Amino acid sequence: MNESLLRELVPAVIGVLVRRGADFASAEDAVQEALIRALESWADDPPRDAKGWLVAVAWRKFLDAARAETSRRGRELAVEVEPPSGSVAGVDESLWLYFLCAHPSLSPSSAVALTLRAVGGLTTRQIATAYLVPESTMAQRISRAKRRLAGVPLDRPGDPATVLRVLYLVFNEGYSGDLDLAAEAIRLTRQLAAATDEPEVAGLLALMLLHHARRASRTGPGGRLIPLAEQDRSRWDTRLITEGVMILQAALARDRLGEYQAQAAIAALHADAPSTAETDWVQIVEWYDELLQLTGSPVVRLNRAVAVGEADGPQAGLAELQKVDPGLPRYAAVRAYLLERAGDLERAAELYVEAADAATSVAERAHLTREAARVREMR
Repeated sequence: MNESLLRELVPAVIGVLVRRGADFASAEDAVQEALIRALESWADDPPRDAKGWLVAVAWRKFLDAARAETSRRGRELAVEVEPPSGSVAGVDESLWLYFLCAHPSLSPSSAVALTLRAVGGLTTRQIATAYLVPESTMAQRISRAKRRLAGVPLDRPGDPATVLRVLYLVFNEGYSGDLDLAAEAIRLTRQLAAATDEPEVAGLLALMLLHHARRASRTGPGGRLIPLAEQDRSRWDTRLITEGVMILQAALARDRLGEYQAQAAIAALHADAPSTAETDWVQIVEWYDELLQLTGSPVVRLNRAVAVGEADGPQAGLAELQKVDPGLPRYAAVRAYLLERAGDLERAAELYVEAADAATSVAERAHLTREAARVREMR
């Protein structure tokens, strides 16, 4: 079966599932799984009615996922309402499910993807965006992880580091995306921090609290995105900031630095500054240096270029940006910002438009479009 024909059928099949009552994201995920099944089986025995086959398989996938979600919520509700027995502390089944999905038989990346999809509530597209990979690639990864665990006894919890990674990604999606998952990620991370003496768990909790403290100021009327430099800092939650800083200081005192502690240190410096101009950008660059050594992440290198631009001027930031892959998401937006500060308004406006075209959310696209218009007016 021709793959291009399969792609042409996708919108129609999604439309059928939506008309039957599925939400668009769930329908899209179900169709992706049906496509994987088709690519595996059609080469030997293609159906006569390709669209009908895809609709039937995708609808079954949707129903299976819906039943699984209903069962999961039922189990969580049962745990919440069941009274504790004796002196044994209550156990949150959600956190335990995170550990079970991070099974030792899976690679860390597959375990994270599966947990985000099966327990975290994220769609395949959201997970793919977080991992900077095509949605089809992520769909295949999740499908392989499911097949790998089929028939495997889930009696061995997975790696805590993998669970931390999942909680981090769930929080980020709840903090910046369409689903409100941030509070749930904080709740589970608090439980994990109470149960372990690991500094990185405390570092992750501190990072979440410091970012969550700014949530009320991040958007304006109609969901308008407000960048850090323009946020009303009087709306930041000082209680959460104080708690986050105290947790971070205790973790750093252990002298076992990890990536979440380094990120939390950067967030704390932002939280401590009265304004963007008064931020200790030099120290932020130093923390990005630590973070880059720990992770080697291209996203960290991109963010570091912004910090260098603030600390040493836009030309220095642009020089650092040359070390970053131009294909990285947000690259165009960062380059536009630095070029604007360097005085190249024409090229900055062009790049803001380019960044808006590549934006993955409506709010971000609208913000970058406004930036392009603002810079054009300055020329």
